[in-house]
Amino acid sequence: MSVAAIILAAGYSQRAGDFKPGLDLAGKPLLQRTIENAQGSCDQIIVVAGHEEDKIRKILQEKPNVMIVKNEHVDRGMFSSVRVGVKDVRTDRFFILPGDQPGVRKSTFKSLLEVSADIVVPRYNGKKGHPVLFDGNCAKEIMALPDTEILRNYIHGKENVLIVDVNDPGIGMDVDTPEDYETMKKYYKNNFAKNE
Repeated sequence: MSVAAIILAAGYSQRAGDFKPGLDLAGKPLLQRTIENAQGSCDQIIVVAGHEEDKIRKILQEKPNVMIVKNEHVDRGMFSSVRVGVKDVRTDRFFILPGDQPGVRKSTFKSLLEVSADIVVPRYNGKKGHPVLFDGNCAKEIMALPDTEILRNYIHGKENVLIVDVNDPGIGMDVDTPEDYETMKKYYKNNFAKNE
């Protein structure tokens, strides 16, 4: 069974006050950390870039097995980036994950892959998060929807959705603000950096 990860990195990083994918996290760019956590479970990594495509390519130049695709219509919202990434999926299943979530444990990707459903959603302490795992058949349905759709609405419209409880606070931690970044640095240091 082949698996892809679509990592969304096309946003404007406005609230973060800096270029989020390039923020330092234990000596590597934040986006690179997000990718590394997914790579152990995925055969294909697709990063969706936006107006900062050149910066994304520079960050990932040492990751030759990562496909970078550009969303020319970032202003249409996150679902437009989802569709750009899904277009190149060639696997049986695929994850969708925001690029600013480097705190997701590798074990969480593996746990989600152990169950079978059209859509598998992780949950920690009663709150759902990312990555969300989709069956490959969902790709055509997603591509048939307009850029203005919301991924949550698509998920809620599916019948075969499985919620999996995971022991991973990282599924709900993203980096939207400078405060989030400081929190992530501490979390990463305590939960990931010591294992390197």
